[in-house]
Amino acid sequence: MEFLEQYIMTVIEWGGILAPLLFICFHLIRPLLFLPVVFICISGGVLFGPILGTIYSIIGITLSSIIFYRLIHIMPRQLQRFLKLKQKCLGKYTELSAAQIAMLRLIPFIHFHLLSLCLVEITSNMKDYTKLSFLSNIPLALIYTSIGGWISNLSPVSVTGMLLIILIMIYLLRRKEIRIKWEDFFQMST
Repeated sequence: MEFLEQYIMTVIEWGGILAPLLFICFHLIRPLLFLPVVFICISGGVLFGPILGTIYSIIGITLSSIIFYRLIHIMPRQLQRFLKLKQKCLGKYTELSAAQIAMLRLIPFIHFHLLSLCLVEITSNMKDYTKLSFLSNIPLALIYTSIGGWISNLSPVSVTGMLLIILIMIYLLRRKEIRIKWEDFFQMST
């Protein structure tokens, strides 16, 4: 992992004007390399500073989300597999709000595209999805590029405190309604 980080920094330093474009492209190939979004955002903060790193990360993450949206609509079987996985992880009737998704994206070990799938479920078209995806990516990019070097030096107590605050916020921002289909509530025997 350290070798990969050094390699990325070398490529970006030699990239000059193309460095931001290379960084954004790295966001696009990130899922293929199984790298967490947080790692890329922190690298953006280290390489470009908090302002430009945030802008480049938001662009890269949003483009990655748009590609995900296109791919799951091209491959409906994959969409069904992702929906079954989401039901196993979050439950059958769980529908997260956009604010909850934005908060969950701050937690590094929650899969980014699983949360993108939750956005797909609550939006009706690509325009709405892109808008909500952009808005829910801003806190992730802003926080992790701003505190890039600082977050790796946090004590376990600080990390636990931040996670507790985030979990409380997720609970407070939840949807307060549950929709259950008639057939699911009254399961009929065949």
